[in-house]
Formats: sequence, C-alpha cells, structure tokens
Amino acid sequence: MKKVEIERKRRVFDDFFKIEEAFVRYEKFDGQMSDRVRRLNFERGDAAAVLIFNRETQRIILVQQFRFPTYEKGDGWMIEVVAGILGKDEKPEEAVRREVLEETGYRVSELTPISTFYLSPGGSSERIFLYYAEVVDSDKVASGGGVETEHEDIRILEYSLPETWQAWQAGEIKDAKTIIALMWLRSRVNRGSKER
Repeated sequence: MKKVEIERKRRVFDDFFKIEEAFVRYEKFDGQMSDRVRRLNFERGDAAAVLIFNRETQRIILVQQFRFPTYEKGDGWMIEVVAGILGKDEKPEEAVRREVLEETGYRVSELTPISTFYLSPGGSSERIFLYYAEVVDSDKVASGGGVETEHEDIRILEYSLPETWQAWQAGEIKDAKTIIALMWLRSRVNRGSKER
C-alpha cells in the first residue's frame, strides 16, 4: 500500500447523498510524493444487487423504474437487476434479500457472489456487492413493486435467456451492474454448454 497524506477533509454537502472535499498528497509510482491536490468524493453508501433466475420458468427477473439522473439523457426508465443501498450495520446479503422481497415479492435463500466493484472510482466511493440467485414459483410470497413510502414504482420484467441477450444487444439494458451480471451469466451459460 502506498502512502497517502490527508491534509484536510470536510463535508461540503450533507443530505441523502454526501460530498466530501479533501486536500491530499499521495505517493506516486516513482516513490515521490505528489503535489497537494483537491479531490471530491460523492458518498452514496454501499449497495447490494442480485441477478435473479427462475429455474422453473427459465426466465431472468429484472426490474424497471424511473431514475431521474438518467432522464435528461433520454433513458429515464431503466431496466436493472434488483438493487438497493445497505442500511446502517446491514450486511450485503441481508440488504439484497430485503430488496428482492420489496421489489419482486420473491424470497431468496442461496446467494452466489459474482463480484464486488466500484462504479465510478474517480468520483464516488460507492461499492456494489453483486450476487446471483435462483428462485422457483413457490418463492413468490408477495406482490413486489417497491415500497410505497419510498415512492417506488417498480415494474417486474421477465425475459427468457435469448430475450435477455437481445434486449442487452439492442441497447435496452444500459445499467452497468446489470451488464456485469449478464456478462457473468452468459459466460457461465456458454461454459456449461461447452461442457455437455
């Protein structure tokens, strides 16, 4: 681990999201310390997400909802894997199970880790813990659709594998965590078909 000196740090915005300003020096690859630089960190909290596959119907379960930050670029209603921000002291597995129940009405048990990653490390400290889960029809115990008090209006979408690949290739799926999950699944499906 290289050396980092934080000379000063303060929160410049404190709401649902937070922004921190820091003045830092860091050890460069040549061993010298950098000049003092100003950096901003957009802190929205860590999140957990899951790609759900119904074994009985052989369909991928995704969700669609309005995302204001993408609206002005023409993609306000995003198709995504189920995801949500971790609550205080909540483990990623707990958060993802809660979100799946709220958004889709399914109860998931076994979770397969796919990856943990940063979406935009140049500006945000948010990490995403990404999982894969399989369900059957009897795991559907509620209607889903989101939490009304959080003003969620979530549509549940189900795609066959060919429909999923087609939607992705057609540019209908633009969410990075969803694309990462689908890349993982396609690799797994392709590997399985080669082993047969």
